[in-house]
Amino acid sequence: MRALLVDDEEALCEALARGLAEEGFVTDVASNGIDGLWLAEENAFDVIILDLMMPGLSGYEVCRRLRAAGSLVPILMLTAKDGEYDEADALDLGADDFLAKPFSFLVLVARLRALLRRAPAERAPLLELGDLRLDPAARRCWRRGAEIPLTPREFALAEYLVRCRGQVLSSAQIAEHVWDAELAVDSSVVKVYIGYLRRKLDAPFGLTTIETVRGVGYRLQEPGPERSAPGGH
Repeated sequence: MRALLVDDEEALCEALARGLAEEGFVTDVASNGIDGLWLAEENAFDVIILDLMMPGLSGYEVCRRLRAAGSLVPILMLTAKDGEYDEADALDLGADDFLAKPFSFLVLVARLRALLRRAPAERAPLLELGDLRLDPAARRCWRRGAEIPLTPREFALAEYLVRCRGQVLSSAQIAEHVWDAELAVDSSVVKVYIGYLRRKLDAPFGLTTIETVRGVGYRLQEPGPERSAPGGH
């Protein structure tokens, strides 16, 4: 899951980004409305957390411009305590939900997952590649109907590979999308997590769908007879 957090409170952003990482989100942060709007327009996010009052552009204006441009990404607006008029205005401008400061982190995460579950119909609720199915909102994974338990980081990696099916992805690309930008993640860490996924998604089913492209990176292919492991079924 990739989230965009737009808020000018630095300490709050740092705390939320750390907490969301533990919940399987990769979070980009902007400290003002202008940068937040640019990031939202230039990148694909699963959800946006948008503060109401910020330098540059207000959360109202960022939300209005995104909706005017046709963006359907779910938006959770952060409003002032007891700001019922703020909340009404936010919803009128296209926000999907709101949360008054100060708020519980557990409630924030629950609200985000609820937004992801009821995302617009144009966004498929499940990701599928052959017999592999992922539910990004619930963070659940199945192969051949059997549920496979994944850690938040493993799920984020699997989701990125499925979304980029057939593409050769470098370790740097994977690290950028699956780990927080502030973390120094090298190719050896990516290799370890690729190994984790192979042991969970491929090996029990006699498959080798997660391929190593020597000197370049990794690629996830749809399972087929030619990609079955020796002795697989």
